[in-house]
Amino acid sequence: MEATSSEYLTIALPKGKLFSLSAELLAKAHLSADNLSEDSRKLVIENERDKVRFIISKTVDVPTYVEYGAADIGIIGKDVLTESGRDVYELLDLGFGKCHLMMAVPSDKRRGRLTDYAHTRVATKFPRIAEQFFARHGMQMEYVKLNGSIELGPIVGLSESIVDIVETGRTLKENNLTEIVSIMDATARLIANRVSFRLKFARIHRLMEDIEEILKKNH
Repeated sequence: MEATSSEYLTIALPKGKLFSLSAELLAKAHLSADNLSEDSRKLVIENERDKVRFIISKTVDVPTYVEYGAADIGIIGKDVLTESGRDVYELLDLGFGKCHLMMAVPSDKRRGRLTDYAHTRVATKFPRIAEQFFARHGMQMEYVKLNGSIELGPIVGLSESIVDIVETGRTLKENNLTEIVSIMDATARLIANRVSFRLKFARIHRLMEDIEEILKKNH
């Protein structure tokens, strides 16, 4: 990387379901690079002509790259952003990647009220969000942080419930789980490093305007 970071706009993109939609949106805003793919062996891909650099990252790491300035901006789901607690600017709701975070339990273990689950164990990728939610309802819970298939928690007796992301609800049904309560809705967000937003304001602001125009046309 011979060019200085100040010459480039560095963008962190998450691997997984948001990658292709994010890359497609940015391409419409004239920010792209040859061989930009989440399967690329190169984790940093540059377009020297347009002075743009893409970091391809694990989803949970995108807010970290942005907060610490390794990336100027990034695209990430609101669920991951909230869970991370990172100090970044949230610039735009991009509208895609819709899902919601919810609590679910085995269908045959359903209880009458939410508070009936107090003092039980919850398996989740989102302990921060879950703890804040249950605290608002005056509930103390035990949290088991998992990174893989959260639905396994109640099936194998690791937990009484789960807090997880749902898109269609099919996985819940396949595992005989029932949603008890919705915790938050989530869509993809454009985020920025606080210093980069000041130093590269003109370029980031122009990108925001371009994206807003694209989103209007899509609706």
